[in-house]
Amino acid sequence: MKKLLALCLGLFIGLAVQAQPAIGTKAPDIKLKNPDGKVIKLSSLKGKLVLLDFWASWCGPCRRENPNVVRAYQEFKDKKFKNAKGFTVYSVSLDTKQEAWVKAIAADGLEWSNHVSDLGGWESSAGQLYGVNSIPMSYLIDGDGTIIATNLRGPALDAKLKELMK
Repeated sequence: MKKLLALCLGLFIGLAVQAQPAIGTKAPDIKLKNPDGKVIKLSSLKGKLVLLDFWASWCGPCRRENPNVVRAYQEFKDKKFKNAKGFTVYSVSLDTKQEAWVKAIAADGLEWSNHVSDLGGWESSAGQLYGVNSIPMSYLIDGDGTIIATNLRGPALDAKLKELMK
């Protein structure tokens, strides 16, 4: 009986860890290193509209979405929004090899400065915190740090950003 209880408790805890933060809740903070070893906190971007983007260099759908994210960044980075000043991207890589991660950032022209990873792959601490079980996965976070949308891609991201402008 004790073994069964322990197994059930372990499964419950495992499922709880994988729960994804909901729209309308505060975005859990992430504190990871960039390719140069500098720690960048997600919370350091408070006041801006932030696309929290989970991706990896080996992920074909992620790489195909990157041009859309770059275009949105270029178009909206200096805009004013209802609850934020400017737009940026906080990219969390699920790579396990730094060289591949850094090459993909350059190859895809990901020009924002907020690139982070613990090189943990699917075991990434940030990925686990956000319940990431497939990529690309994204969260749109307002200037107060509240999640306002999830998994916006291509035209849907542009439409949401335009809707949020002043």
